[in-house]
Amino acid sequence: MSDTQPRLHLHDSRTRSTVPFVPLAPDNVRVYYCGPTVYDLAHIGNLRAMLTADVLVRLLRHLYPRVTYVRNITDVDDKINARAHANGESIADLTARTIHDFHADLAAVSILPPDVEPRATHHIGEMQDMIARLIESGHAYEAEGHVLFAVGTYPSYGALSGRTPDDLIAGARVEVAPYKRAPGDFVLWKPSDDQTPGWDSPWGRGRPGWHIECSAMSQRYLGESFDIHGGGSDLLFPHHENERAQSMCCHPHGHFANHWVHNAMLLVNGEKMSKSLGNFLTVRDVLRDTPAEALRLLLLRAQYRSVLNFTREGLNEARQMLDRFYRALENLDPVQDPVPAPDSVVQVLCDDLNTPRALAEMHALADMAMTGDSLAAARLKAAGNLLGLLQDTPEAWFRGGAKVDPARIEGLIAERLAARKARDFARADEIRNDLAAQGIVLEDGPQGTTWRQA
Repeated sequence: MSDTQPRLHLHDSRTRSTVPFVPLAPDNVRVYYCGPTVYDLAHIGNLRAMLTADVLVRLLRHLYPRVTYVRNITDVDDKINARAHANGESIADLTARTIHDFHADLAAVSILPPDVEPRATHHIGEMQDMIARLIESGHAYEAEGHVLFAVGTYPSYGALSGRTPDDLIAGARVEVAPYKRAPGDFVLWKPSDDQTPGWDSPWGRGRPGWHIECSAMSQRYLGESFDIHGGGSDLLFPHHENERAQSMCCHPHGHFANHWVHNAMLLVNGEKMSKSLGNFLTVRDVLRDTPAEALRLLLLRAQYRSVLNFTREGLNEARQMLDRFYRALENLDPVQDPVPAPDSVVQVLCDDLNTPRALAEMHALADMAMTGDSLAAARLKAAGNLLGLLQDTPEAWFRGGAKVDPARIEGLIAERLAARKARDFARADEIRNDLAAQGIVLEDGPQGTTWRQA
């Protein structure tokens, strides 16, 4: 990061304040995000967390020479076991298909892949090593085939989520089990029967608890201390609280995550998304009739810590905004060399990823580009690249969703032109109206007639 670049400020969930981001090693910023538990298609709430990570990592890569971004996959979990059994398929087939679908859905929305994407089942050894260290240091104990973390041995438990121990117990769905020493103690290892995935261990055949997975994988690829840990606010407690506790107890001389970033939840039509309300939407549900960039832009219109209300009206507005941006890019000089992201856009993104203000800056650039300013158009394109937007050409954007043969449209345009020359205006209007009914808009200009998707 040069002295002339703006300083990045991020809201830190642990301190509950927005602070300057100071990397542990400026030559390699290290970021960990919790990825999917692979038993079903990603929903738009999942997408918001992945998009927040994507914008953050894009900005960090603009500011720093190297970023190592790790996003895990949880492929051992009781939900996976139950779904595979219900489907009558193997766990391997379920997880392989779901991982493929997850990658495809994120790629459609221009979310870049992480540098490392570890799978939990490939790191059982590291998890067992951490569990053994926690037992040895007195922070964990064995009980009836389980290994549990003893919350009372870590005085700072609750500091991340800002809750007292009593609040934590009252606000959590604590599993009542007679083998626990305290109600808040959580599972590090649990036994598996013959029908459940399991691995041999010093504590018997079993499988890991959810929280230990991320601690082991982040330590393996980023070390005992790294810069940023992120995810949705629903993970703050208990998942991230438990991660932090076991990692700090296992590596008491490290910091684990130096900075915590959590995005707010997403509503659908003003209500919490749930299958019981009939408003549960997967990414694929939305992309069936919506351009992927419109979905991405809708999510960027709210700052990541603000609750976002997803509506079809909002999607339409996002699509209209993109129409305007792509219209502005029509003035981009085809021989214009790429330019860096505008300082005005970088500056507002450095203010805790203020994407609404970044979009406002893009509108200002579009205003200038529409007057014929090709440099402003180039800067608009560069701003879009930083936000993962404007990845198409204007021609592809306006015509890519058409359901008819482009050659047929061009033929009808030629027929309409001939009708107008013959002063057969009724036929010319009929062609325009028929195409409009198919979602194709004709635009007459000095250079002739062009078409685009409505």
